[in-house]
Amino acid sequence: MNCSSIPDYTHALDLVVALGGIPGAFSFSFLDDYPNYYQSTKFQSKVMNNKKKNEGQTDFSYYGLYLLDYLHTNRFEQATDTAFIRERADRAAETYEQARLDGYPAEGAQELAMNVLLGGLHYSKYAILREVVETEFADEVPEEKREAFIQKLLPLVDAVFS
Repeated sequence: MNCSSIPDYTHALDLVVALGGIPGAFSFSFLDDYPNYYQSTKFQSKVMNNKKKNEGQTDFSYYGLYLLDYLHTNRFEQATDTAFIRERADRAAETYEQARLDGYPAEGAQELAMNVLLGGLHYSKYAILREVVETEFADEVPEEKREAFIQKLLPLVDAVFS
């Protein structure tokens, strides 16, 4: 086999490695060479399960999905702003690509991209309140009631964050 006939997917593979090989997060055109994989029932059932699970969600890149999860987990107001998520994700992907072109290793490029993706999103009101309740009121508020307590308390302490 001639090595020059093998396409160069270095940057795409760097990203997969840097992101821990997250399955299903990428769609590579070189997989077109493997039609049997696409026709397998195992692959089709995974696709159908993902479609059902993600029904109604916007199709985001890895960075978009990461940011969406981060925003939802920490209850940021931007969690429903798809334009915000898409713009941040695009900038993070561009940062990663440029860093790799500039010679950064995959881990360094990933760190730069994550800084762009999460810049200014350190703590949400919810995350701060959750931390306070978990550390300062651990004995007073049982673990199974904390989420409801935080949800009830959040609107009442909104002025503290202004």
